[in-house]
Amino acid sequence: PPPPAAASGALNPFDRRLKRKQKNWAALQAEPAKCDYLREEVGGRIADRVFDITKTFPLALDVGSGRGYIAQHLTKETVEKLIQVDIAENALKNAVESEIPTVRVVADEEFLPFKENTFDLVVSKLHTAKPCPVCALQIHQVLKPDGVFIGAMFGGDTLYELRCSLQLAELEREGGFSPHVSPFTAVADLGHLLSRAGFNTLTVDTDEIQVNYPGLFEVMEDLQGKYILCMGESNCSWNRKPLLHRETMLAAAAIYQEMYGNSDGSVPATFQIYYMIGWKYHESHAKPAQRGSATVSFGDLAKIEGLLKKGKK
Repeated sequence: PPPPAAASGALNPFDRRLKRKQKNWAALQAEPAKCDYLREEVGGRIADRVFDITKTFPLALDVGSGRGYIAQHLTKETVEKLIQVDIAENALKNAVESEIPTVRVVADEEFLPFKENTFDLVVSKLHTAKPCPVCALQIHQVLKPDGVFIGAMFGGDTLYELRCSLQLAELEREGGFSPHVSPFTAVADLGHLLSRAGFNTLTVDTDEIQVNYPGLFEVMEDLQGKYILCMGESNCSWNRKPLLHRETMLAAAAIYQEMYGNSDGSVPATFQIYYMIGWKYHESHAKPAQRGSATVSFGDLAKIEGLLKKGKK
């Protein structure tokens, strides 16, 4: 079927029904904790950003919580009560216990079933590869004034080694290529998205995590059977290709090793992470000064060096 239209009028590039099936399937795999290393690392870094805000949050929401990768790093002194929301019920059933009183709700992050101005804090990590305008609007709506949203998302350079190798191999063997990894966002698009949703005092920073593998097939196994599928983040775009031919895979493995291989024979896989912070407007927030009220001109900055030299003399 064609992709459905989102509430904003834009087309959703992802098959939401397939996304739910992927995450439910992944949550039922044996020993899912073995493939949670990246989510747990990112969850810890989001929690660190929560701790940087010197206030207590009476009620918080974790959107796309999965097995509770952020909650396990938070404390009840910082968050008094937490609601976890995920599209996959199996992920919530296998959630990691935390010291914070928690309520778990099965819901799509694009249609949050909560009233406006409900939460003091909303956190989210890697629940989608592409920024969703509807998700941002929903999060902004359920936040209270002076509430804060802290989230993380894959950046545009994620798995660039794998994507380039697959594209070159497909061009050589099949005369064209199609996406095999979900599309990722650019940092500029992320800032625009949060701004259009109504967030103020925006902060976006980036980080990279590199993991080494024996070869391309181990990368694919980790992404399909461990990391990506266990995280429920495998490619679910509408224009995905159902399979890769064996000859194309062998060619991609050779290209991967030749272009990006390490000296010890392993190959790297890069995960770029964008961290974002946005506040919902409140009267107590700092406001920009009125135009024309400045007492110092930027043109005077050129004179600072001269003034410093006179002061030393």
